[in-house]
Amino acid sequence: MSTKEKIQEDVDVLEQEIHKYEIVLHNDDVNTFDFVMDSLMDVCEHTLEQAEQCTILVHYKGKCTVKTGEYDYLKPRCSKLLSLGLSAEII
Repeated sequence: MSTKEKIQEDVDVLEQEIHKYEIVLHNDDVNTFDFVMDSLMDVCEHTLEQAEQCTILVHYKGKCTVKTGEYDYLKPRCSKLLSLGLSAEII
């Protein structure tokens, strides 16, 4: 294993340790596509394309990971999604 490969492996492990939590958005029969997309752009800082893709996945698959990171970083974002009437959880 080269030094470059070893460094990349170390970086990969650190990233996995840092991003061990994720916000999962669940499908509901209440909110519109546009509302969900706007909420993801506002709360999770998604681009239009990211928000659209996540909204489609939530609709057809029932859920989608919309943000990953440290718990303290995700908690206020998840709370904001919940206050907007979306169904989300940190796992």
